[in-house]
Amino acid sequence: MQPLFEVADVLRKIGCRIENYGLNTWQLHTFSAIKKCRTAQLGGHIDACDSCGNITISYNSCRNRHCPKCQGKNREDWIQARATELLPVPYFHVVFTLPEAINSLAMHQPKIVYDALFEATWETLQSFAKNKEMQMGMIAVLHTWGQQLSLHPHLHCIVPGGGVDKNGLWKNSRVDGKFLFPVKALSKVFRAKYCEKLKAKNPIGYEQIRQGLWQKPWIVFAKKPFGSPKSVVEYLGRYTHKIAISNNRIKNIDAQNVTFDYKDYRMAGVKKQMTLAHQEFIRRFSLHILPKRFVKIRHYGFLSSTWKRQKLKLLQEKLQVKVLEKAERKPFLPKCPCCKTGNLHRIAVFDQRGPPAWYLGSSQNTIPCKS
Repeated sequence: MQPLFEVADVLRKIGCRIENYGLNTWQLHTFSAIKKCRTAQLGGHIDACDSCGNITISYNSCRNRHCPKCQGKNREDWIQARATELLPVPYFHVVFTLPEAINSLAMHQPKIVYDALFEATWETLQSFAKNKEMQMGMIAVLHTWGQQLSLHPHLHCIVPGGGVDKNGLWKNSRVDGKFLFPVKALSKVFRAKYCEKLKAKNPIGYEQIRQGLWQKPWIVFAKKPFGSPKSVVEYLGRYTHKIAISNNRIKNIDAQNVTFDYKDYRMAGVKKQMTLAHQEFIRRFSLHILPKRFVKIRHYGFLSSTWKRQKLKLLQEKLQVKVLEKAERKPFLPKCPCCKTGNLHRIAVFDQRGPPAWYLGSSQNTIPCKS
């Protein structure tokens, strides 16, 4: 079902006032794209059903990675690609979280803060792998938000429970495959690595928050291994193309406020509602608009693109994996909203001036939808 309210609805109510909110040009560009998404402003296309013959009109999407309406197909394509790279080994979900003391710097220099997070996380895992004389792999996905749209930078990492030794053979991090590395030890090394990276990238910024960074222990969270490689792919789909808030979570928008659902993890994930003024809602959403061209999903070690091109198939053969070839990308054919069985085929496109005259005229009259 289509959500009743959207982030775009908030932007339409704000209108030109958004220019007075102190946002940078990239944030304003992103919000403009979200507001125009699937509206006449981006043009559209006319589709015909190959089953019932019904003709429908659709407006183009903005394809912005921060847009709540544009992530579904990107997520499916990414998952299909990863399905060809799985190994019959235990996989772990590890979360590396930055402390609240970093937030002031993250607001003003997000690229430095987030790049250091990726680098420190990988170096932390690699330092443990070196002790076991193996090359590890990692897929890391950056999330910057908490349930209330607050700034909460953390990396969701999918880590195979082992690595490749100098002979190119697989080696588990533990014999039983039920454990990756001690999380307390990971946490201490991670903090040291991160602070070292941040100090090198921004010594002045680091000194301003140094005391806060070292005040409390940092937390690295590792979940139990996944049940099967297939469950890894399904799990990845929930995290790779998430954005700060989905339209489904928005429950009401009035002239002044936005009300949305959130889970209170301090109370075992109890679902609650929060109401924010339009400006505060947009301010919080803007915290999670990543810098231009910033890569939020990164692959490391034997899961990096260079390694995969050269050696992944050999490793899969050694582990007796039935290698899946990448499926040919088929044209996306949405289902007909009328008969629910046929596929829609594009028969015409139009720009922001609107549908062609023939569609607006008598040719628009097609078989009435029975649903």
